[in-house]
Amino acid sequence: MKKQAVAVGFVLFSFMLPTKASAASFDQLYIFGDSLSDQGNVFNATEETFPPRSSYFEGRFSDGPLWVDYLASQLGLKPTLLTDIDFTTIPPTPVPTQGINFAFGGASSGLGNALVPDPRLPGVLKQVLGFAETLKTNNQTADPDALYTLWGGANDFFFINPKDSATPINNISLALNTLVEIGAKNILVFNLPDLGKVPAATIGRNPTTLSQSTSDFNLGLATTVSALSKNPDLNIIPIDIYSLFNQASELGITNAKESCLSRLDICKPGDNKFLFWDDFHPTTGVHKAIADAALAAIDAKSVPEPSINLGILALGAFGAVGVLKRQQKKSALVSAARIVDA
Repeated sequence: MKKQAVAVGFVLFSFMLPTKASAASFDQLYIFGDSLSDQGNVFNATEETFPPRSSYFEGRFSDGPLWVDYLASQLGLKPTLLTDIDFTTIPPTPVPTQGINFAFGGASSGLGNALVPDPRLPGVLKQVLGFAETLKTNNQTADPDALYTLWGGANDFFFINPKDSATPINNISLALNTLVEIGAKNILVFNLPDLGKVPAATIGRNPTTLSQSTSDFNLGLATTVSALSKNPDLNIIPIDIYSLFNQASELGITNAKESCLSRLDICKPGDNKFLFWDDFHPTTGVHKAIADAALAAIDAKSVPEPSINLGILALGAFGAVGVLKRQQKKSALVSAARIVDA
């Protein structure tokens, strides 16, 4: 019953507001999350050693582009990676005119990384709080015409505590409310797929516990989204990943239990019949379906009419991360090879 409520709830939330404008009105794209949204921040931080080029696509945790790559292309935007910004210059360069990708592989829902205990590898909440602090320090607010995306929580269950759903719910809800407080108007919010059905669930983990925690997390997140959606000035757009993964067969996927990397005898990069590329991460074909679902939800919901562009160019809140690849080097990230997060 809980699972059904989660699925129905997120689908209903996607159609609560009338359409006012198209997605083309977005002028910037800001991404907060973990490896499912990381376009290369961990790759840069580890001096392009992880994820390995031999098995992964251009610093992504998949066999091809991620959902954010596809969506950004559809919106005509190209956000700057946080680790590409040089904070040693004044002003920092390059100036991110089309947004920033703050997502890091291994990010917990909170302040740190679920796998590498390094304060310069921010969790999802810290990514948002740092962004907010940067704006406040410069007496700015978030660009109301930008699109903000928020997706995290899975690493808490896989690597921290599979039974504690309250902490990730609180962290993601706080991150979402913080974005609203600093002026964000258009926010994509993703729930979690059934973690008990991910290939990694059977590797030293309890699938039943992970499934229950997923349901609890999604219900808690849906409650937060429902409350915020009552504000007519906000455009909160929930994306129901839970239902999307459970209906994988409709995408032509015939193997939702094994990872492609574990069956290279019958699976190669770009094989759209596999749901997962490795034990945690979906294939690029699934990422494409996620991007299509996100774009459809955007078009189905209200996008506020473009306001006067305030010219807000958020330059990031983690200067230390910006110089990580120059100062930290490989020695401080020896354990990065253990990053197999979701």
